[in-house]
Amino acid sequence: MAQCSFYSALSSQLPRIPSLSLYSSLKSDSDRPDLSKRAAVIRPGIETPITAAAAAGTKVFVVSDLHTDYPENMSWVKSLPRRTDDNDVLVVAGDVAETCANFVQTMSFLKDKFHHVFFVPGNHDLWLRREETPYLDSVDKLEKLLDECRKIGVITKPTIVGGLGIIPLYSWYHEACKDFHVCKWSDGLKNGDTSLARYFDSLNEENWETVEDILTRCSHIISFSHFVPRQELCPEKRMLYYPNLPKIIGSNYLETRIRAIHGAEGGPSACHVFGHTHFCWDAIIDGIRYVQAPLAYPRERRRRMNGGENWLPFCIYSGNFEERLSPCYWSDYYSVNPRTPDNTQLAPWVARFYTKKEFDS
Repeated sequence: MAQCSFYSALSSQLPRIPSLSLYSSLKSDSDRPDLSKRAAVIRPGIETPITAAAAAGTKVFVVSDLHTDYPENMSWVKSLPRRTDDNDVLVVAGDVAETCANFVQTMSFLKDKFHHVFFVPGNHDLWLRREETPYLDSVDKLEKLLDECRKIGVITKPTIVGGLGIIPLYSWYHEACKDFHVCKWSDGLKNGDTSLARYFDSLNEENWETVEDILTRCSHIISFSHFVPRQELCPEKRMLYYPNLPKIIGSNYLETRIRAIHGAEGGPSACHVFGHTHFCWDAIIDGIRYVQAPLAYPRERRRRMNGGENWLPFCIYSGNFEERLSPCYWSDYYSVNPRTPDNTQLAPWVARFYTKKEFDS
């Protein structure tokens, strides 16, 4: 199989355990969950037949959570080399920028670097707190962002590129509480219930005939969203410094859409890309490969969270899917350690964090 090459993902640059961050981190080797069984794990190969996408040499790179309101992140986008192949694709899984001006600048840069750029919105893209334009609400801003995408040439609808089906999925998390200060919603949409999750899921209906056509024409399909389709794609609550994170990451409607695309049991050519939590992730669950490749915040990269930025954008497809899963700390951890939802004992590093916080107060 042809190999992807963008920035070489050297072993020294692969995701490492982070130090202190908003979501989860470990401060020393003694804090690390046991991965001693890791070497004995044989991961399943991803074997798929040769397709039109392979013949066309289609390559797909993925990234999420660019957050280019941070100058360091905008500089990273500007520094990306221009790819000249007409079949090179970049999938951007949301949270590009908080302001429309930075969003347009970022997506324009990316469209100059890649022939095909796909986008689906994240929660930060719809924030209003720093906007100079008086949007009616966050839905109004969403419509403006999608209009800007059309002008730039960024794709926001299901499309076939070189025989490969690529399907953006709109979503929002259930019982939204985190963004209520910075988003504004029209009548009938509100934080604290499922109305936002249902509304964003309904946006996918407008494109569903195209999705069904892609399902009949393409044997290789990549779907993508910003939000998280399954709780298994996030560390358990007791592992997190921010324990409410699992409540504000995902949607059951999203996983239902993904299964409608890839099948109830998935398959070797089933792949979904997501973002939002800033945890690098690459795992197969119930027959579908789930991948997150976040740029995240500068402070997270400085603390070596996810291995920095030199391995991004991550090449997930080069005429065929990568044969082996890429190493990502937390998905590696859960590949050898079962989830224990009944265990409410805080992880040692979390317990020490809250003990110190209580002592300092």
